[in-house]
Amino acid sequence: MDELTNFTHMKAMLFAAGLGTRLKPFTDKHPKALAEVNGKTLLEHNIRYLQRFGIEDVVVNVHHFADQIIQVLNDNNGFGSWVTISDERDEVLETGGGLKKAAPYFEHEDNFVVMNVDVLTNLDLSKMIEAHTASDAMATLAVMKRASSRQLLFDEHMMLCGWTNNNTGEQKIVREVLEMQPLAFSGIQVLSNRMLDIPFKGKFSIIDLYLHNARENIIRGYNHTGNIFIDVGKPESLEKAGYLFE
Repeated sequence: MDELTNFTHMKAMLFAAGLGTRLKPFTDKHPKALAEVNGKTLLEHNIRYLQRFGIEDVVVNVHHFADQIIQVLNDNNGFGSWVTISDERDEVLETGGGLKKAAPYFEHEDNFVVMNVDVLTNLDLSKMIEAHTASDAMATLAVMKRASSRQLLFDEHMMLCGWTNNNTGEQKIVREVLEMQPLAFSGIQVLSNRMLDIPFKGKFSIIDLYLHNARENIIRGYNHTGNIFIDVGKPESLEKAGYLFE
């Protein structure tokens, strides 16, 4: 455990409020966080994933079937972690709005981790945290080379320059550079508390916040191509995850 001691008191947030429409019919009656891979919910998988890197203080945002998530956390004593609920039952705030609502929880942290509840990976989070703390980045985003309808665009120094939708051709470029590398975002990020100064209101994507800040600040990509990674958003990906994470 020695190599983890630097991060032992770090906090994290799991985004678990989404409607999980891609996981229907399961999400007609349950939140996506409670979809199971090998007999364990995605919620448990990711709380235990964070524990492996010494992170045991977690905020979980809830909206869709919020009571079920709260019940499971209560019944299992947070799976051994200290879990705080950020209650978004009144309205869906998306990832950016969810972060803004939970911001008071992180105001005394220099850095913290945020991740989507529906991703599974063997990414070495401690190395990513080290890369973040050694740089002057406001945010470090886990990205990889993989097919995706939407990708983030980075320059040769892995600084965020824009976003592209490969299906529609839409692009948002915030820094003009000659060559941009498209990489898919893995839904895992290490943020500096400077990220909590958020100019947007209501419901918005965290990607919009990164693009807004990338104009004048360093938002860096952390390329973890080669790691096992699965976005468990669809029924068939749940099955695939069962094989990958036995």
